[in-house]
Amino acid sequence: MAVKIRLQRMGRRKRPFYQIVVADSRSPRDGRFIDNLGSYNPMTKPATIEIDRDRAYNWVTKGAQPTDTVRAILRFKGVYYRKHLMRGVEKGSMTVEEAMVKYQAWIDAKETKTAARVEQTAAEKEAFRLAVSGVAKAKPVAVVEEPVVEEEATDAPAEETPSEETSEETAE
Repeated sequence: MAVKIRLQRMGRRKRPFYQIVVADSRSPRDGRFIDNLGSYNPMTKPATIEIDRDRAYNWVTKGAQPTDTVRAILRFKGVYYRKHLMRGVEKGSMTVEEAMVKYQAWIDAKETKTAARVEQTAAEKEAFRLAVSGVAKAKPVAVVEEPVVEEEATDAPAEETPSEETSEETAE
């Protein structure tokens, strides 16, 4: 009996949601399955993948053949990296503890990158919401500078300075 790890489609039309299942290769896509390993939602950004890594590792080591998409998901989640490390343990290049420390460090690094991507997406969504909200941007107001004109003071009486006329009158 050939066992496959594949996607079982759920969700409504044009909104796919998948369960990652272990099934007999002869059963239909959405039919009977042996074990449910997790879920995959490609509609979110980044895609949401929830999978039980230990059970997936056990099925892969037992010989279950994943489809291409599921193989990419298992590689992304580190199941194949764990298989690679355990092969090194079998060959004697490292101990199980060293392999598990490397595996956990890899998982932590991957989770931080994924969390950073989720935060970036949330920031992009918030920036988009602010851009399309009902609040209009303030238009720049053109400031027109009026030329400064010196006006003669017509309101205040001007003091008369002694002119030549007054000096002529006094001279006579």
